[in-house]
Amino acid sequence: MKQSDRVTRIPKSAIHEMTRLSKHYDDVAFLSWAKPTSGTPEHINNAAISAIKEGLTGGYSQSDGLPALREEIVKKLKRDNNIDASTNELIVTVGAIEGLAAAVLATIDPGDEVILPTPTYSTHIRQVELASGKPVLAPLIEEENFALDIQAVKKSITSKTKAIMYCSPNNPTGTVFPEEQLRQLANIALEHDLTIITDEAYEYFVFDDNRHFSVASIPGMEKHVISTYTFTKTYAMTGWRVGYIHADETIIDQIKKAHIPLAICAPVVSQYAAVAALYGSQECVAEFRRHYLSARNLMCERLDRLNHVFDYVKPGGSYLMFPKILLDEGRDSVAFCKKLLKNIQVSTTPGIAFGFTGERHLRLSFCVSEEMINKAFDRMEKYFK
Repeated sequence: MKQSDRVTRIPKSAIHEMTRLSKHYDDVAFLSWAKPTSGTPEHINNAAISAIKEGLTGGYSQSDGLPALREEIVKKLKRDNNIDASTNELIVTVGAIEGLAAAVLATIDPGDEVILPTPTYSTHIRQVELASGKPVLAPLIEEENFALDIQAVKKSITSKTKAIMYCSPNNPTGTVFPEEQLRQLANIALEHDLTIITDEAYEYFVFDDNRHFSVASIPGMEKHVISTYTFTKTYAMTGWRVGYIHADETIIDQIKKAHIPLAICAPVVSQYAAVAALYGSQECVAEFRRHYLSARNLMCERLDRLNHVFDYVKPGGSYLMFPKILLDEGRDSVAFCKKLLKNIQVSTTPGIAFGFTGERHLRLSFCVSEEMINKAFDRMEKYFK
């Protein structure tokens, strides 16, 4: 059977490959997948159960999502992101991932270039490739806490550049890009008539003195920004597959043309759960943030005791971090992670999955229990003593 060159050229997901390999071992200490272990809050579960019992979930919703959900999203964007939106500027999507895919398809043509500050989430790179575009990787400055390199972005622009795509807080580094630098990106987009596509999945999980900033809140950027958000991270709803996308109505109309053949609509039961998530108490989000901050601090303490093996930048957000492997064997991050899994049953993610600048690193997730973090690091300390 003939296969698409476009897809066969794409390597397997290193994230999911490590998960697959982990199934061959018992008692694995998982630090490899950005999946909250806390569980979805009860009031959200109950709203979904009620919607099912009332017979509300058996059919499609309109393609852009339930009106009640979009109305709650409008309030949220104004309150938390300083974005004035209308329900006509929103599409509820199958997680942020489907929204991002639809946004890329609506933005670029085959051969167009998309600049991605890297390391970045591997799926963003793949989405550009699946749209027959060219990912252009602009390295972050690791020595400055993985800061955006504005000059590298500028130098990456060519006549084929259509968009800049980034996530903040960053996956995998945990960097929170400051407002000042994001305003510089906005100016670049305006100067070169580019689209900025954002992934703001970890918007509520910022620590210390960091602040999340949405570039779509900048006046004059309305027709230059496509913003994606998700309930997945905020409310520990990874399996519910529901997120949303915001852009100017003229852009949303084009994105919807891609959204419909990709998904028709987001899962209706998940949309009712999402209404409850936004409408109900937000204390669960604050509780998640407190847990992640405590877990981050614990992971940093444990990494400090392995300073002959790893160097790291303390993440300012998300629930991920990206230590550098100091050992010579860390030159091949895939082999290094497979070795940890095989020898001590610790599952981590190879840095190469997040772009070429991710090599010699591995991604660790601290959305797990502190018990799991200690189990993994107890094993690593013994192994690398």
